[in-house]
Amino acid sequence: MTGHAPATDAQRRRRARARVIDAARLLPFLGAALVLLPDLVLSDGAGGDGATVPWLTYLFASWLALIGLALWIARRHARPGGADDPP
Repeated sequence: MTGHAPATDAQRRRRARARVIDAARLLPFLGAALVLLPDLVLSDGAGGDGATVPWLTYLFASWLALIGLALWIARRHARPGGADDPP
């Protein structure tokens, strides 16, 4: 056979931890995009009149979503791993 050997459990855990760390690194960029998106859409002046309440609602909802996502990523990252995981 020329296929790859199946991944061990330690390798799978290491890859899963690396994906969680990558997600944590991308979270600030997601937050910046979510915060700047309404400003870019409403900056033409036509949608800016009377759009304060929807914009603030969106901003608060995206802020809560980012907090929830950060909490989920932190809990996934803090799970105890195997003995071969780096400290």
